[in-house]
Amino acid sequence: MKKIKALVVDDSAFMRKVISDMLNSDNDIEVIGTAKDGLEAVELTQKLNPDVITMDVEMPRMGGLEAVKRIMEIKPTPILMLSALTKKGSKETFEALEYGAVDFIQKPSGTISLDIRKLGDELINRVKSVSRTYVRRKVAPKKHEKIIEKQNIGKTNEKPIKPEIKLPTEKLKNTAIIIGSSTGGPPIVSEIIVNLPKNMPPVFVVQHMPKGFTKMFADRMNSEATLNVKEAQNGEIVKSGYVYVAPGDCQMILKKRGKDICIELDDQMPKVHGTKPSVDVTAEYISRIYGKNTVGVILSGIGRDGAYGFKLIKEKGGKIIAQNKDTCVVFGMPKAVIEMNIADVILPPSKIPETIIMFVKTIIGDENG
Repeated sequence: MKKIKALVVDDSAFMRKVISDMLNSDNDIEVIGTAKDGLEAVELTQKLNPDVITMDVEMPRMGGLEAVKRIMEIKPTPILMLSALTKKGSKETFEALEYGAVDFIQKPSGTISLDIRKLGDELINRVKSVSRTYVRRKVAPKKHEKIIEKQNIGKTNEKPIKPEIKLPTEKLKNTAIIIGSSTGGPPIVSEIIVNLPKNMPPVFVVQHMPKGFTKMFADRMNSEATLNVKEAQNGEIVKSGYVYVAPGDCQMILKKRGKDICIELDDQMPKVHGTKPSVDVTAEYISRIYGKNTVGVILSGIGRDGAYGFKLIKEKGGKIIAQNKDTCVVFGMPKAVIEMNIADVILPPSKIPETIIMFVKTIIGDENG
């Protein structure tokens, strides 16, 4: 069987050596080159034609973000970012995903992680899965055409392009939207959230992502969205107009307390499908509480997480949206939902926000009826 050809990019000679040794220890992977910065990475990608690249974020001369931009413009290649949980590192990691990087893995203890070896199996598995993805040529994405109120102050010639839903808050809070995604999902989740109007039912986002990065992911979306986006907190009361991002290393569940619905975060619950948070766990609780008044959205990701929970939502009469194959980085999670014949619609990301709105109107219209 043909080996996976890997290019390792990191400004630390120690990190290049250890990452190369870990990958070469697997019979299916061969490191065919290493680069100490983004410039070398771009040159070697064209010269060596790797199947997958592990890319450091913060490097001299040319950082990982700029390297991803260049590579995706001139020779699209599956890229796995190796990111330290720093303000700059995480910001550039999310931007790299928007530019076309497939996934990221967190360095365990900063930019130079002397304990990087403990990532061994996870790094090898992630490199294998990323190498199998199909990536498309990308150009630098345009800034979202954000219609944010604070940006429109004093700009009387600008009209919001987002439709407003004229629905009572009381009805909105009895409806829920859940978005589940994994590899390839973060840019799509952001695109959907940024293009929803502010008066929406509560939105629950379960994105497979490590602890710490989920808060930065939520904050990044909040800076661009009209909705209030936040990392979910234990015990908080669910409100319409808010997006709750499940924290990494916790399962996000919902409980009824009187007339209120509250979020509970459990870091002791086991992983489901090898991940925590899990779409299935949150979706199961949403199906119990919101039932037919639920819109489920399943996006790009490896595996089957979400299929079981979304089946429960569908059985209660809820609506299910699946991302289409052509736009998925990894057509795993949507495929599982589609094969169970529970998807009401299969759509590209650009069509998902308007369809969510349509389903919300239908649900609340039915409730009124």
